[in-house]
Amino acid sequence: MSLRKLAIIQARMSSSRLPGKVLQDVAGKPVLQHTLERAGRSKLLDDVLVATTHDPSDDILLEFCTRQGMTCFRGSQLDVLDRYYQAASQFHADVIVRLTADCPLVDPGVLDLTLMAFLGHPLEQAASSTSQFPGSNLPGDPPYHFATDRLPPPWKRTLPIGLDVEICTFDALQRAWLEAQAPHQRENVMPYLYEGNTFPERPPILNPGWYLDTGTTPRGFRLAVLNHFPDYGSLRWTVDTPEDLHFVREVFSHFTGANDFTWLDVLTLLEQHPELALINSGIRHKTVYDVDHRQKGP
Repeated sequence: MSLRKLAIIQARMSSSRLPGKVLQDVAGKPVLQHTLERAGRSKLLDDVLVATTHDPSDDILLEFCTRQGMTCFRGSQLDVLDRYYQAASQFHADVIVRLTADCPLVDPGVLDLTLMAFLGHPLEQAASSTSQFPGSNLPGDPPYHFATDRLPPPWKRTLPIGLDVEICTFDALQRAWLEAQAPHQRENVMPYLYEGNTFPERPPILNPGWYLDTGTTPRGFRLAVLNHFPDYGSLRWTVDTPEDLHFVREVFSHFTGANDFTWLDVLTLLEQHPELALINSGIRHKTVYDVDHRQKGP
């Protein structure tokens, strides 16, 4: 039986650093719409939905999704892990792909590559520009409980912030939902699955391209982290501050408002216009331990 792969895009209007950011206009569309459209180009996802909150300030997000014909789930405002678990349960997900609405440059190719790594497809095949995507499942269960294309600070990342994809099995999400207690584990959804990770030492990466780090956490979760060489982890392509919004608007303006460009196209743009990366280069990336000041616990 095929595994149902569901992308859940978390969104709310009451962002602590830039309230209302997910409906800010970028090239004639809200940030959230760009995120939805780009994620929707995935070749491997079965469905995409928006998970917002019951707070009245998020009524407008329900209205937006209704107009767009998108499924909208409403759950806890600060216990985002519970919001994800309830949405995954209601919509019968076997594999949960976590995306955030403030990433309008999310790349469907990178998303699919992370999914294929999670499902156990060889990276060499998955990343080939000439190969066709194979079937979405291999026989048996996925070899990992959790896969991602980045780990947040204090861990190292090699892709720009804003291309973030996190993937887990329903069973792993359910265990986190049952066991996780710390505020950062509840608000940031999946830290319980990757905290304490250790990866075996490997030779230095010298050739450009993709590679996996794999390991097992003290809690017994099997992990795969998709990395890239060269390392672009210092770049910031998300929308969490006014400076970030300015940067993203500039990127879209260089592509005349289209949103089907790839992350490699953005890299080329920044090579041609390095001044663009300076717009938001001074913004501090949040760490996995940063939580909303309103968070009191699970």
